[in-house]
Amino acid sequence: MKHISILVPEEVVLASIFDPRYMFTAVNQFLEMRGEPPLFQVQLVGLTKEVRLHNGSFSVHPDVLIQDVKRTDLILVPALTGDIKKSLEINQGFVPWIVQQHNKGAEVASLCLGAFLLASTGLLNGRECSTHWLFANEFRAMFPEVELIDGRIISEADGVYSSGGASSYWNLLLHLVEKYTNREIAIQAAKFFAIEIDRKSQSPFIMFNGQKKHEDEPIREAQEFIEKNVAEKISVEDLATKFAIGRRHFIRRFKTATNNTPLEYIQRVKMEAAKKMLENSTKNVTEVMYEVGYNDVKAFRMIFKKVAGMSPVDYRNKYNKRAVFA
Repeated sequence: MKHISILVPEEVVLASIFDPRYMFTAVNQFLEMRGEPPLFQVQLVGLTKEVRLHNGSFSVHPDVLIQDVKRTDLILVPALTGDIKKSLEINQGFVPWIVQQHNKGAEVASLCLGAFLLASTGLLNGRECSTHWLFANEFRAMFPEVELIDGRIISEADGVYSSGGASSYWNLLLHLVEKYTNREIAIQAAKFFAIEIDRKSQSPFIMFNGQKKHEDEPIREAQEFIEKNVAEKISVEDLATKFAIGRRHFIRRFKTATNNTPLEYIQRVKMEAAKKMLENSTKNVTEVMYEVGYNDVKAFRMIFKKVAGMSPVDYRNKYNKRAVFA
């Protein structure tokens, strides 16, 4: 039997505790319906016997305290909420136990912003990671030794897992169910919980908001210039010249400050503007393309799909109910 330990931290999204509990207990029921023994022993694991959440609106009573769990097979780190730095501080008691259990062979999986607590253990250093797209800049600033992959739903390396934002963690739970059981059971769980199985990307949900919490004023001005001139064709050379910085030095400073190269930033700003037009206007894809400074249909569609995870037409059809689809 697989022992699953779901942590009950303070300052946590309540659903990210009970959803995985529901998932794995439901899989036990699926197995029993097939005449097979249950596979998972699921426990809520806490630092105290009672954890009060959401300003005392809810109270969770863990099944067991961490010091009483001598060995487990899978640790699930739920999504933190509120002030992330404060949440990490008050939940540091979990960190040595997570590391100890991983060293004994336990796998560890974070759900959404649980990646911050997982990263604080050091287990993600040098590894790829997923988390909520909205907190990507904050995560990179706090954990520069972790390779955060934008848009990815599930990251996995050496028994350490992480998931993308919000409800994306259901896909990680399905992934773990399939790993521990089989594809047939995973499909049954996907149908029971109405989850799109094998979803790989959260890119369609990302709203790009350039990182401006830095001290490099010329680079911030360059960012603002890009954002105010979406329809213009702006080159890296143009920007370097405009702000009187050598091209190579400009690229290096821009990347350091924003986590994007200038070209990536220009593309992301233009694609975000294109997404908003496709969502809210009746313009067709070609008109939108020109509005954001492109005149090569193939190049525009390729970059849009890379950023948004789907073609401009599919994006428009998905999010704009008023449009006459091109």
